Amino acid sequence: MSAFTYEIHDRNTEEFRRLLSMSAKKSAGNFEQAFFRAIEDHAREIAAISEAREAPSFTNTIRALEASGASLSEVSRAFAVLAGTSTTPELQALERKIYPVLSRHFSAISLDPKLFGRVEAVAKNVNEMAEASPQARRLTARMYKRMMRAGAMLDKADRDRLADIEARLSELFTAFAQNILADENAWFLELGDDDLAGLPAWLVSSLQNAGAERDKAGAVLTLSRSLIVPFLQMSERADLRSVAFEAWTRRGENVGPSDNRPIMAEILKLRTLKARLLGFETYAAFKLEDQMAKSPDQVRDLLMRVWKPARARAAADAAILQSIAENEGVNRPLAPADWRYYAEKRRRAELDFDETALKPYFSLDRMIAAAFDVANRLFGLTFEPVSNLPIWNDDVRAWRVLRADGTLQGFFLGDYFARSGKRSGAWMSVLRPQHKMGEGQTPVVYNVCNFSKPHAGEPALLSLTDATTLFHEFGHALHGLLSDVDFPSLSGTSVSRDFVELPSQLFEHWLTVPEILDRHATHIETGEPMPRELVAKLLAARTLDAGFDTVEYTASAIVDLDLHENAGDNPNPLEIERESLRNLGMPEAIVMRHRTPHFAHVFSGEGYSAGYYSYLWSEVLDSDAFEAFGEAGDPFHVETAERLLRHVYSAGDSEDADALYRSFRGREPDPAALMRKRGFSHRAA
Repeated sequence: MSAFTYEIHDRNTEEFRRLLSMSAKKSAGNFEQAFFRAIEDHAREIAAISEAREAPSFTNTIRALEASGASLSEVSRAFAVLAGTSTTPELQALERKIYPVLSRHFSAISLDPKLFGRVEAVAKNVNEMAEASPQARRLTARMYKRMMRAGAMLDKADRDRLADIEARLSELFTAFAQNILADENAWFLELGDDDLAGLPAWLVSSLQNAGAERDKAGAVLTLSRSLIVPFLQMSERADLRSVAFEAWTRRGENVGPSDNRPIMAEILKLRTLKARLLGFETYAAFKLEDQMAKSPDQVRDLLMRVWKPARARAAADAAILQSIAENEGVNRPLAPADWRYYAEKRRRAELDFDETALKPYFSLDRMIAAAFDVANRLFGLTFEPVSNLPIWNDDVRAWRVLRADGTLQGFFLGDYFARSGKRSGAWMSVLRPQHKMGEGQTPVVYNVCNFSKPHAGEPALLSLTDATTLFHEFGHALHGLLSDVDFPSLSGTSVSRDFVELPSQLFEHWLTVPEILDRHATHIETGEPMPRELVAKLLAARTLDAGFDTVEYTASAIVDLDLHENAGDNPNPLEIERESLRNLGMPEAIVMRHRTPHFAHVFSGEGYSAGYYSYLWSEVLDSDAFEAFGEAGDPFHVETAERLLRHVYSAGDSEDADALYRSFRGREPDPAALMRKRGFSHRAA
């Protein structure tokens, strides 16, 4: 980290330090005390609003509710940082204890009939709403609908039953996520010298570093995606690839205390009960009613339109890979553990492209600089490092984010390396959302990734997939950082789930813009930019395995939808998964991207449940949105970037997502843009 240090004078920076101190220093015991104090404070605030004698108004009801619970939100966000990135048995025990308490607390608020009556009165006050600002009307409508969807209109017996369901679900979500982490932490494979055949030096170094972290003398393979995916691509040992792939795909499905099979069955059963209480036939119907897609049929239509050409492409690719394997003397059908290995051989044969040749050009530091450069060119942001901060791990980096006029936009943090006790995957979240209520506040946003950490003194080198992940999560971060709304509930990424991936997936496109590659994809030793011929191979290789990529993702999205449409009263999730894949004609050599027992998107919370399709729905939008820059003839076209900022990155949930997109693009999105991006069709001449 740079030695640059800010003098702490302004209120925002002092607040930033205080928030970091909360996430960095609190023990489980201190967090527990802070949680219960904050819950009591919030309950008193809610009681004052609910029992108020004054006639309900936007100010004394809606705005008051929006301002309530500030300390509880702060404690929850600080705790989430540690629980996700630096967990301990004590923190996991507190998760299991506190999340059901929080569920009961928020259910009591959502199901309070007096409070709902006041919210409803404001929402239906035609005169007051006519005089309110557009964002005040939006906030009121959203709050009213959220309470209705939470069960506020049910009778007392059903409200109590729903609160019981929500509390139990919170317990199950925590257990599901902790079980995945337990399986990932427990499994490792020690590798001798004979086991490293085919592995490039950078991967061997990362495996040795993983061994050192586990106090092993040699190389160790773990279930970190940044290790296991390149191992599956490059290891010449089919037996080891098979062992590793089996462990990777069976997370959460092992007999013992980390078995997620009974947990996901109970989750599905409770979700079905919840949906029926709220008047919906299935949980999928309930969940999608409030999204852009609106219905399971709309989602299934999109998924199947993509599935058919993707499966056909994958079948043709499988035949090519089978032929490569047979030419090497492999006399058996292509197995899922083989696909990445022979796909890598195909890339080298057809395109003369070795993905390991990219690694020296994709150092972590240069890719961070590239993402910052794109944000500067599009939105005028600059990022200045801040040091000497109380941060939860020494590897975390922090930046102060400034607008073009030098004023403060917010703060950004990056936690990039895998380590024990850290949840797998990559994500963006906030320690503090932007809003303009009262004195207002600037956002504090962070990204978490799980890249392989190099040996001390060595640069961190990323794969193309890793670099894309960095850009993806930074796109989410910009959605939070650039937010410019009045109320925290409308801030940043608080949008419908099938719109939230637009800013992140769209930002990925700029990684391979030639200007960005020329400036930032420079060789770690020579400083020379990536050769043009290597850039051309990179671009050609992006769609070479598009059938595989699309099949493994779309199968997961369809299974997710089937799980939440077909669960019934006594669900058998693995049987639903098998039946769904049989009906699809899933290629035998491909496994869904997230098998059900470790499908954290779906079973560790409500966010992507019946909503994993969102990435594809948003990809229609991001493909079409980036074509707007192509039509303008400039990937950094000023007017297009200004529209993008105004109607997407800064708009939060200030309007319906489809209206925001139309305001940016000037029309509805073109679904064919998705097929062009994935290489399944081409723009007409």
